[in-house]
Amino acid sequence: MNYSPSLKLKSLPMKTLIVVILSFISLQVSAQFGYGFTLTNDLYHRYVNPEDGVAGRSAGSAILNLGAGPKIWVGGQNMSVSVEAQACVGFLGLALDDYKGMGTLSYPIMAKLNFNGLSALDKEGRMGLSIGGGLQYNRTEWYGLDEEFAAKGVSRKLQKTYIAQVGYGFGISGFGLQLYTRYGWNKDTGASGLNIGLQWDFNARLMKKITSPESSL
Repeated sequence: MNYSPSLKLKSLPMKTLIVVILSFISLQVSAQFGYGFTLTNDLYHRYVNPEDGVAGRSAGSAILNLGAGPKIWVGGQNMSVSVEAQACVGFLGLALDDYKGMGTLSYPIMAKLNFNGLSALDKEGRMGLSIGGGLQYNRTEWYGLDEEFAAKGVSRKLQKTYIAQVGYGFGISGFGLQLYTRYGWNKDTGASGLNIGLQWDFNARLMKKITSPESSL
């Protein structure tokens, strides 16, 4: 059986991340669990498609970029592991060099390590850091692809990229707000992506405890 070296290289970061997560969870004998959702607003994003020799490859947006999805946390007050998935839409995304349609889509799926205030499992208000990685699928020219380009064989579909993200912000009682930068790449296809924005996290389980009549706060 033949093995592809490139396939091994791609799967190694994901396998390493899985091992880290499982090891962390196994050590958290008294770990807390949280569930909720996350909202994002890209202040800017840019996605690059594979080269087709016909149309410009990239499109971006800095207006009306919204994302949402479920999120879960496992860990403690100073450190947690989270998993999230989002659907993100850039309603006015476009290519400035050769306008050929509107809209961008992306679907980031990530595992993260969250520290201090961004653990989402601490009642104390603190600053915190998050780092993570995973996969993201991007699409440009979501709607209104120009007929002239379509006639030349230009098509736009979801492009897979491998992503890394870092964020810094403030969290308290199950709520977190962070500024993040996320970069994605796929060396085999040439696709890439850059996202810079704000993320709001809501640990519904902890926030529910805070608002409960039995709460001591």
